Amino acid sequence: MTQPPQPPPPAGRPGDPAPEPTRHLPVQYEPPTPTFEAAPSAQPGPPPPGPYQPPVGGPYQPAQSLPLQAFPTGPVLVTVGDISVEQFRIVTPAGVLPTQGTNWSAMDMSRTEEKIPAWAIILAIVFALACLLGLLFLLCKERKTTGFVQVTVQNGNRTHNTHVGVSSPRDVADTLARVNFARTLCV
Repeated sequence: MTQPPQPPPPAGRPGDPAPEPTRHLPVQYEPPTPTFEAAPSAQPGPPPPGPYQPPVGGPYQPAQSLPLQAFPTGPVLVTVGDISVEQFRIVTPAGVLPTQGTNWSAMDMSRTEEKIPAWAIILAIVFALACLLGLLFLLCKERKTTGFVQVTVQNGNRTHNTHVGVSSPRDVADTLARVNFARTLCV
C-alpha cells in the first residue's frame, strides 16, 4: 500500500507551534539608494543607472522655435489681434512662424441682439395718451453686437490662437478681411 504524501515536518524545536501558512502579500519594493562618488573632473558625468532616468535634455525642454535670423524682417503688413504679419514671417506671442505654408482660420463667435430701447418705450407710452401715433416709437430698434472672432494660425505643429473682440458687424467684417489678406501673403 502506498502512503499519501506527508507535509514536511515543521522546522524548529519539537515543542514550538506550527508556523503559519505562507500568505501571498504584495512585494514591497525598496529602490536602491543611489551613491554618488565625486567625479575626478569638474564636469558632471551621466547619472548612475537607477530605477528612474530623467529625459535626455533635462526634465523640461521648451518648444524649439526657429531663430529670428532665418526669416528676413520687414514692415508689418497687417495685424490681427496680437499677430503681426510681415512679408516673410508671422510674429506671435508663441514665437515666429514663416509665412510660407502657414494656415489661417477664423471663426465668428459674435452675436447681434436687437431690442426696443427704453427711451422708445417711454415715448410710446407718453404719446399714446395724446394720439395713437406714439405707437410708432415701438418700431425703433437698437442693435448690439457682442462676442469675438477666433483666429488660428498654424504652421507644422506650432499653433497660436487669438480672440479679437468685436462690437459691431463692421468689426467682424474688418477682422475677416484682415485674415483673408494674411492668407494671400501665405501662399
